[in-house]
Amino acid sequence: MDHFSSDGVDIAFVDTGGGDGKPPVLLIHGFASNVESNWVNTGWVTFLTRAGFRVIAFDNRGHGQSQKLYELIDYGAPLMAEDARRLLDHLGIAKANVIGYSMGARISAFLALTHPDRVAKVVFGGLGINMVRGMAGTGPIARALEAPSIDEVTNPTARTFRAFAEQTKSDLRALAACIRSSRAPITAEMIGEIAVPVMVAVGDQDVIGGSAEELAKLIPGARAFTIPGKDHNRAVGDRTFKAETLAFFEAGQG
Repeated sequence: MDHFSSDGVDIAFVDTGGGDGKPPVLLIHGFASNVESNWVNTGWVTFLTRAGFRVIAFDNRGHGQSQKLYELIDYGAPLMAEDARRLLDHLGIAKANVIGYSMGARISAFLALTHPDRVAKVVFGGLGINMVRGMAGTGPIARALEAPSIDEVTNPTARTFRAFAEQTKSDLRALAACIRSSRAPITAEMIGEIAVPVMVAVGDQDVIGGSAEELAKLIPGARAFTIPGKDHNRAVGDRTFKAETLAFFEAGQG
């Protein structure tokens, strides 16, 4: 992976594929994941490059090969959205299509709200109406990440997060700081101010993300796609999700 400095924080990224005159695609992964797990292993990078897109994907701060930070003030979706914007600056990209999954969808929303001129279209994957309701249970998840062993974690949801973090070989202390960080709220009024084309895609069995349709109704002109037969973890690489996203990106603005 290549690296750049985002206001002093080392961020690892990949930049691959051609262009064919299309806006590049910026991929923003979810909590405890990374470029490889969220986008490479699920086939997204190959799928998009074969469709003629230049693809940029980065490891969020505290994740993957990017710098690990351990203070609460070092995290939060608005700050992490600035990492995305600075990466576009670093690469000289004026505007990109954006796909964010789970936490990455939240980061993408702040990017679209704060820098709408940099976002051509945006896909919120794995996060529906719960984007505006906020995430509950962050304390148990943080404690699960800080536990000496996964064997000491009894909360089923928190244990799932710990197991995934171990699977991705993540820095557990950095992830605990990330999830404990102050979570800037996104209200229904804020989400309704997004002025770029939006698609919301969530699995029909995804209890973490919540309804795609309910969130899309809050955003003028947004479209919703419910990924059939998939929960939060299995939806990310779904073929129908990829096909709907490609159709969304290639459709005319009208």
